[in-house]
Amino acid sequence: MGSSESTLSSSQQVDQITTVTEKPEDGVDPLLEQLRSLKITTPILTSIPTENSLTDILVRKPSPSSAPGTLNPKVLLELFSMYHDWQERKTKTISQRQEDIENKIEVANALAVKLLQRFNYSVSAMRTTAHHLSGVHPLQVEVGELKGRLTEVISNCDALCKRIAEDGPESLQSSIKPFTALSNSLFSKPFASSSDILEPNQQYSSSLQQITNTSSSTD
Repeated sequence: MGSSESTLSSSQQVDQITTVTEKPEDGVDPLLEQLRSLKITTPILTSIPTENSLTDILVRKPSPSSAPGTLNPKVLLELFSMYHDWQERKTKTISQRQEDIENKIEVANALAVKLLQRFNYSVSAMRTTAHHLSGVHPLQVEVGELKGRLTEVISNCDALCKRIAEDGPESLQSSIKPFTALSNSLFSKPFASSSDILEPNQQYSSSLQQITNTSSSTD
């Protein structure tokens, strides 16, 4: 057991620290050169102790007697000016959007007013039309009654004309024609003038007058 432990411990490698003794050809470490080339910018918070070198910053220790940091007035003025510019841009954008929205609202209101006017006009026109249509049925009834009476009058006149043509005096038979023939000749014309309509009626009236005079003379 002891011999095996001694051989195991002798076979293990011992940890060693190796050091690099070679230096760069230029003799200056580039990382160290970059660190030395760093510059300190103007801080927003300024304090009374100042650090002029990188060593002062790295080994700086907080001192209990140090005064609290104060804002740099120039940096604060720049911040306020940037905020003011941003606020003005936002204000302009919001006002422009508000104007656009107001214009759209005005256009929508104008369209709504026009649509309401047209709707009211349509409603009034529909009411007038409905009122007129409500009087159509009584007119149809009256026209039907007048048509029936006119048909009856025409049939009576036609019968009277036929009777005169058959049994009336010879002086009237040549001038009397059946009323249906007069009506057919009148309505067969495409365009009937007022004289065409009045002339048969005048002839018929004169014939009736002659008949009346003849009957009165015989009595």
